[in-house]
Amino acid sequence: MDPRANGPRQRREYLDWLRGVAVLLMIDVHLFDSWTRPSDRGSRAFDIAMIVGGGGTTLFLFLAGVSVALSAGSKFRRTGSASAASRAVALRGLEIFVLAFLFRLQAYILGWSHRPTDLLKVDILNVMGPSIAAGAFLWWLGSTVLNRWIIFAAAAAAIAFLTPFVGTLPRGLLPQALEAYFIHVQGQSNFVFFPWAALVFAGAAGGVLIDAAVTPDLDRRMHRRLAAGGAIVAVAAFVSSYFPTPFRGSYFWTTSPAYLFLRVGLSTLGVIGAYAWLKARGPGWSPITQLGRTSLFIYWIHVELLYGLISRPWHRGLTLAEAGIAYVVFCALMLACSIAKERVAARFASRGRSSKAGLEASATTAPAPTRSPPFAG
Repeated sequence: MDPRANGPRQRREYLDWLRGVAVLLMIDVHLFDSWTRPSDRGSRAFDIAMIVGGGGTTLFLFLAGVSVALSAGSKFRRTGSASAASRAVALRGLEIFVLAFLFRLQAYILGWSHRPTDLLKVDILNVMGPSIAAGAFLWWLGSTVLNRWIIFAAAAAAIAFLTPFVGTLPRGLLPQALEAYFIHVQGQSNFVFFPWAALVFAGAAGGVLIDAAVTPDLDRRMHRRLAAGGAIVAVAAFVSSYFPTPFRGSYFWTTSPAYLFLRVGLSTLGVIGAYAWLKARGPGWSPITQLGRTSLFIYWIHVELLYGLISRPWHRGLTLAEAGIAYVVFCALMLACSIAKERVAARFASRGRSSKAGLEASATTAPAPTRSPPFAG
């Protein structure tokens, strides 16, 4: 069957909406971490803000995996080539990996990094980019929806169960800059492939199912099945967390497979919740969707604004209540930046199209050049 037969699919705005929720959670954890004064940091409210805000990272990585499958599937339908589709998605992953180093270079120049080794610090983009590239390769390995789902699910499970063992490996087997991608190195690793890459692969497993739902009826049935599957995984992981772990050196909040599967289940339910919410809400502009469409841009600018020199007077200087007010104001600022970014991008795109149209019109109306006969003159 021709992979292009079904044509292009509509953009799934509920994924943008959920990505916007992740943006709000990301701002939450970074603003309260950077601006809350020390005397309020031991409060229960602060702990709740940190735990809830930490869900933003899980959603970003999970949705990156969903996008791997959707993007590869879309490119496959346009080109008819699985290799070309996989290569395009892998290049996007490598682009994000390069952006991770540019982001660190910006931080170093602007002054909130003080050590040259900070340029090599492993953050979320350092893990997300290679995981997307690996996900593109895994997508290419499969030839059917079922094969791809099995490959992605197996990859996510393998990382989940290997994480406790990787965490106990002796230090010094690799250069520290490289080791920081696999084993947590104090001051050098904010994220590591084990277990964070598993979230990308788990998201891609869900993404191949979403991509395969080619009709409204199939889409509804698929989301019902995802809801059931996500609930089962979340409940099973939660219950298993109360049993003694068979893995030496496994800690629930860091390296436990149960905690990883709990996050996978809750992220899947988050996708279903976003789908149901936008179905009930109907079409229309949403500030959360707006933030979700520009999530990488917001990530790029908000860290500097919250941790950089420009906000130094507020660093660890606000009460928890003041930080809550600042959070609302800052989210509004990020929304304004998101809207401005899209308008500027649209203006440049419009000028580019106008210039191209003008050149094509000139080429069409210009007189054909005359050719002199050979050896004339």
